[in-house]
Amino acid sequence: MPAMHFDIRWPDATQSHCYSPSLVIKDYFQPGTRYPLPQFMAQVREALNIASERVRAKFGFTCSSAMDQLAQLEQTAARFERLPHAEIEVLAFHE
Repeated sequence: MPAMHFDIRWPDATQSHCYSPSLVIKDYFQPGTRYPLPQFMAQVREALNIASERVRAKFGFTCSSAMDQLAQLEQTAARFERLPHAEIEVLAFHE
């Protein structure tokens, strides 16, 4: 199963290097595109859960790294929830 990384920029201009155990993340985001925070979080939740389930289908257990990544994204996103018009920019994919 091909894993990949993706880079994002938060509303305060900090960046995160993120992990997905599957290329499914590419079905949800485009590099160079900004997403409203609620939309980004909904899509990344769905994508990482699908990726984790693909790991389960192949190996018999979910991907704890995908769930750890999601938890980190949730924690960071919480800092920006009160900002009006907060956006996340997807910068790049790394396969």
